[in-house]
Amino acid sequence: MQQNNFINSPSDLRNLTVSSLKQVCQDLRSFLIDHVAANGGHFSSSLGVIELTVALHYVFNTPLDKLIWDVGHQAYPHKLLTGRMKQFYSNRLLGGISGFPSMDESEYDAFGTGHSSTSISAIVGMAIAARYRGEYSRQHIAVIGDGAMTAGLAFEALNNAGYEQPNMLIILNDNNMSIDSNTGALQNYLIDLTTDKHYNILKSYLKNLLSSENPSKKWAADTLRKLEKIIKGGLMKYSNFFEALNIRYFGPVDGHDLKKLISLFEKLKHISGPKLLHCITVKGKGFAPALIDPEKWHAPGIFDKSTGVKMSTNSNINHAITYQDVFGDTLIKLAKDNARIIAVCPAMLSGSALSKMKLEMPDRVFDVGITEQHAVTFSAGLAADGLLPFCTIYSTFLQRAYDQLIHDVALQKLQVIFCIDRAGVVGADGPTHHGAFDISFLRCIPNLIGASPMNLEDFKNLLFTAQCGTVKGPIAIRYPKNSGTDIPTDNFKKLTIGKGRKIKSGKKHRFIIAWSNWSIRNRSMQRTN
Repeated sequence: MQQNNFINSPSDLRNLTVSSLKQVCQDLRSFLIDHVAANGGHFSSSLGVIELTVALHYVFNTPLDKLIWDVGHQAYPHKLLTGRMKQFYSNRLLGGISGFPSMDESEYDAFGTGHSSTSISAIVGMAIAARYRGEYSRQHIAVIGDGAMTAGLAFEALNNAGYEQPNMLIILNDNNMSIDSNTGALQNYLIDLTTDKHYNILKSYLKNLLSSENPSKKWAADTLRKLEKIIKGGLMKYSNFFEALNIRYFGPVDGHDLKKLISLFEKLKHISGPKLLHCITVKGKGFAPALIDPEKWHAPGIFDKSTGVKMSTNSNINHAITYQDVFGDTLIKLAKDNARIIAVCPAMLSGSALSKMKLEMPDRVFDVGITEQHAVTFSAGLAADGLLPFCTIYSTFLQRAYDQLIHDVALQKLQVIFCIDRAGVVGADGPTHHGAFDISFLRCIPNLIGASPMNLEDFKNLLFTAQCGTVKGPIAIRYPKNSGTDIPTDNFKKLTIGKGRKIKSGKKHRFIIAWSNWSIRNRSMQRTN
């Protein structure tokens, strides 16, 4: 941001004219491309919300107004505009700034968000807190993606917001669909109409006028409400769900139309109660390769910004086989011989190396979205009806399905194979993503057998053993986001449950790396050496 390096806070941004903000957006986009190309990080999501970020900080009085970015993959422009440009070189490095919003890092980060779908619940809490203290002028904004909106927590929060009616704005950042050109003009007209100051004054006046207990007036008020719902529900096909929850819906709107966004936010500030603005954005906007394949450019590592060619790093120069590679290839082989095997994954299909199996066996791989709780109980249902689900979840996300793991799977001794990816320290994503707790919280669960592979060969054989029918209950296999040092063979070997491998003996302690290092059965835990 060479021309706008004087923007050290949103207050500096607000001193600019609206016409000059386009240059700010261009500079932000160039800065992000330069930085991520050289240092890595989350990429396409941040490129897609630059205009939205600028408009939000231009209109709303952050940090007094509360702004929450769901997940935080898209929060880089927010960090750059809130005084962290000079420190951005340290993004995702030890001792540097976090790749996600962090309350410890900045007063502009209203809530820490490393896991998805928490923003609406948190902003409802903040809005209720402001109402409790009588702070009616403070604004509360949550930006949530269309993927994060699929989680149960988001639906629970929407339901509560519709009931409590706090003063809040939800921005649905939708980067997976386009505006229908046939109805775009009508939708734009309805947006202008429903956010217009005079329209809302008239609506409030009619509501007060017809709020009498007089039966005739009550009938008139009910008729007006029904007419409004018919118009909005019939002509704006996306609005039905949110309007049914008593949350006012506005949109869709072009999330890259900066002037339009600013105008809308200025109007929405003066409309009380819960509101949702549906913004259509383009993930990866401004960088052609990311537009072609936004999924692969979510967090691409370092690359040549002029060609889009990804660069090798010291960690992947030798192209070693990863645990994820072994998992994906082995599960396909096992599924070909075992018709009971089903793969279940909550929105991490490529990260968990299940994309290839999805192509080969589309009816046997289920990506259930960002719904870890559902993923576990869905797997329990599959198992209860005789199938053998391999439920693949990152360690840090399995925390979100703890009750389902205990109540729905373990207590009923259902045969679900939990493949716990990203176990241990995962690196630059930081504490919200480290698989640091799975050993602790799994050891106390009854009827569950746990295992951890020593190498790729053991991992392959663990997966084979888990589906052999030896164990009549759940198994948890935890493995890291790493490359192995060995090359697994093509043969399978059935391993003995409860048997480990001693690597080194010490004077006071035994140091063991084993493919099966703990076993839990019938509410008792047996340590194996």
